Amino acid sequence: MQELETKAYLANGTQPEAEEAVAWAFEQKAQMVDLKFCDLFGSWQHMTLPVSAFGTSAFAEGLGFDGSSIRGWQGIAESDLLLMPDPASAVLDPFTEAPTLSLVCEIADPTTGKPYGRDPRRLARRAEAYLRETGIADTANFGPECEFFVFDQVSYELSPHRAHYTLDSAEGHWNSGVPGLGYTVREKGGYFPPAPHDTLHDLRTEIVLTLERLGIPCEFHHHEVASAGQCEVDLRYQSLTRMADQVMTYKYVVRNVARVAGKTATFMPKPIFGDNGSGMHTHQSLWKESTPLFSDKSGYAGLSQLARAYVGGLLMHAPALLAFCAPTTNSYRRLVPGYEAPVNLVYSKRNRSAAIRIPMYSDSATAKRLEFRCPDATANPYLAFAAMLMAGIDGIEKGLDPGEPADFDLFEKRRTDVAQVPGSLAEALDALETDHEFLLRGGVFSEELVRTWIDDKRETEVDVVALRPHPAEFALYYDA
Repeated sequence: MQELETKAYLANGTQPEAEEAVAWAFEQKAQMVDLKFCDLFGSWQHMTLPVSAFGTSAFAEGLGFDGSSIRGWQGIAESDLLLMPDPASAVLDPFTEAPTLSLVCEIADPTTGKPYGRDPRRLARRAEAYLRETGIADTANFGPECEFFVFDQVSYELSPHRAHYTLDSAEGHWNSGVPGLGYTVREKGGYFPPAPHDTLHDLRTEIVLTLERLGIPCEFHHHEVASAGQCEVDLRYQSLTRMADQVMTYKYVVRNVARVAGKTATFMPKPIFGDNGSGMHTHQSLWKESTPLFSDKSGYAGLSQLARAYVGGLLMHAPALLAFCAPTTNSYRRLVPGYEAPVNLVYSKRNRSAAIRIPMYSDSATAKRLEFRCPDATANPYLAFAAMLMAGIDGIEKGLDPGEPADFDLFEKRRTDVAQVPGSLAEALDALETDHEFLLRGGVFSEELVRTWIDDKRETEVDVVALRPHPAEFALYYDA
């Protein structure tokens, strides 16, 4: 890892001019420029050029690339797209050998000069603009808790005649029978143990220090509940698009810090059977003219009526939301009863088995927020945050009543009188297919984007898993 300063350029949120960004790159002795952008399904893509070939014109005119090679984007007959770098995103990449200026880009159509309709970052900014147009609020703040696993090794294979996966961690409870020092983490026993059980403290600290140097403020870091290296690093809340940018950077930093340490990190929600999975509990609140709108000390859990209506929107649209917020087949290995899984479509103060929890740590109006617990970090944060906001706006505009809070035990067993989240990605996609009008308002999402998402997910993920024999089936049925 290079030793250069990696503090974000003007990370206080001001918009630097293109000339200033380029000048800053030369001041930092950058040799290369890396252009990063988020594809439809939430992965960063990138291309790189020498700084000598990069000038201020790139910010206004863009740089061309082949959009047909990006999943879910253009066909070959209309492949050309433009990368439009955002000068406010400029940082020095902390993981490149040569000093490299990193810029987050949006996408434009070169034939029209207009924003590309399937660009997730543009969509997130449209959601923020729509919120302002409604007059309800001018800012939506998001604070996700992105959990992940750090393993010592991983291998997997999928072929017509065999399949396997193997994960290992020195912390894993299954290693207690292997000659060693005996400090494995018991199943579901990983919450807050100190060293020597917690072997990843220094790695998480390195993640936090790297993020802070990149201008991303962090809060707590700690070991999570599961055995075998489950971790969490909390980010301080930010506005919607800015936080989505930071989640993308967070995942990049986590993976690369782990790699430098000779380990591997995954945001896969349920890599280990029988132990807790990884979520992305998403705290959110609305503000107007620097005033928090979710607080009313006379309301349940200190919630305002506007906040309750926002909750109503999330709960009503939750099955459809999960197609974006829990968007993988593996997401539904986590969303099952038990394991503190938030499978119940209710809200409650403090109850972690409810889909929506109202944190009660503080009476401060500025701290009042709700926590939507169903998402996980395989989500595209731009689309997931925008979809949650649009559901909340719909709840406010319709004055939806979220019903009575669920201040009773939801954890031990499935209750037949409480609505549940979808049981699979296929069910969530079906829900999105029938319930997405609320996403189309203000031109935030488009019918085309929703259709592309559903069709691609069904073909390349749902069918891939559903059509193949599962290893457990051999154990159950081979000699039947």
